[in-house]
Amino acid sequence: MHLNGTAKINSLDHLEIGGVDTIELAKEFGTPLYIYDVGLIRERARGFKNTFEKMGIKAQVAYASKAFSSVAVFQLMNEEGLSLDVVSGGELFTAMKAGFPAERIHFHGNNKSEEELRMALEHKVGCIVVDNFHELQLLETVCRDMDQSIDVLIRVTPGIEAHTHDYILTGQEDSKFGFGLENGQAEEALLRAIKSSHINVLGLHCHIGSQIFETTGFVLAASKIIGKLSEWKVQHDYTAEVLNLGGGFGIRYTGEDDPIPASRYVEEIISEVQKKAEEFNLGMPEIWIEPGRSLVGDAGTTLYSVGSSKEVPNIRKYLAVDGGMSDNIRPALYEAKYEAILANKAGQPIQETVSIAGKCCESGDMLIWDLPLPESAQGDLLAVFCTGAYGYSMANNYNRIPRPPVVFVENGHAKLVVRRESFEDLVKLDLSLID
Repeated sequence: MHLNGTAKINSLDHLEIGGVDTIELAKEFGTPLYIYDVGLIRERARGFKNTFEKMGIKAQVAYASKAFSSVAVFQLMNEEGLSLDVVSGGELFTAMKAGFPAERIHFHGNNKSEEELRMALEHKVGCIVVDNFHELQLLETVCRDMDQSIDVLIRVTPGIEAHTHDYILTGQEDSKFGFGLENGQAEEALLRAIKSSHINVLGLHCHIGSQIFETTGFVLAASKIIGKLSEWKVQHDYTAEVLNLGGGFGIRYTGEDDPIPASRYVEEIISEVQKKAEEFNLGMPEIWIEPGRSLVGDAGTTLYSVGSSKEVPNIRKYLAVDGGMSDNIRPALYEAKYEAILANKAGQPIQETVSIAGKCCESGDMLIWDLPLPESAQGDLLAVFCTGAYGYSMANNYNRIPRPPVVFVENGHAKLVVRRESFEDLVKLDLSLID
């Protein structure tokens, strides 16, 4: 079993994270429980940031907060000197509650409301990533009405899509996000924006996919965009100060995954941008990237208590836990795969193969199929690894199941950063039909 960060098996055969025994965490905070290895998050953040610094490149590393949003994680990212990518008024509000510096916040989204744009301007966020012509006009109107100016990036679709080990050149640039680079929409957006007295176009943004284990897609995207920027310099005297190549850097969920170090992504992106900028006689732009999953994904572990079991003769054994698709919808949503161990029997030999069932009233609520474990029993603690991204952030109250708490562990200390929802929390927005 591959253990990440500070995770280890201690002398009691228990899983330990951040110097804290997970069995003690379960006793104190209950289960299900999200546990975050703060030391590993810091290590991942520095892996991206330090590479830019060592290579002498002006850059911003922005945490893509959709992976996991909370006051505490925003404060942690601020401690590490990162910027922040938000995609909604709610994420922006959380960032403000966390005291995150507004000048390092980038506001994304393909359908920002007028209220969200006003909120962004009121808080004086550092940048808005403009996604479509409707938004461009709306932003101009809001800026004029508020008598404010704003820095923007224009989001483009470069015709490259990358996922895991594959990359695809998509000629039609078919995406709900951004302006087509090859069909003239991006150029039209640029020309409209630079005419505005309220909008300053810092540069371009793109995002080519997720869970990417190769650098090829990023290199191709950078090459295409800089080639287009060279044309715009000649035709429109426009020079981009910033090139944002998005995120999507992959992590290891199971043995089938083979991620590369953060430094390698950064080094190859920088190399291609430098090469193309020199080739087209352009100045070296500031480079921005947006890691999300790669900062928090493998730093998260979800701890469950084992409940009932069911043996289907000659087929399989089901082991049910006290959570499921209400705290991790990814397996049900797109068959995401995970690895897990019994946290209280972490050093014991494998005795059986079981399938982990969630407690939601859905046959599709299965967390892991065919998981090898020591002999299991009711009350055992199951630790599912690499749940730090899109676990809590996509958690829900299906079947009126309260969402779990979140605990940060570091250097032998545990800190509750999101409390467990209560049944009272579940009904606090409900209104009675009876007066």
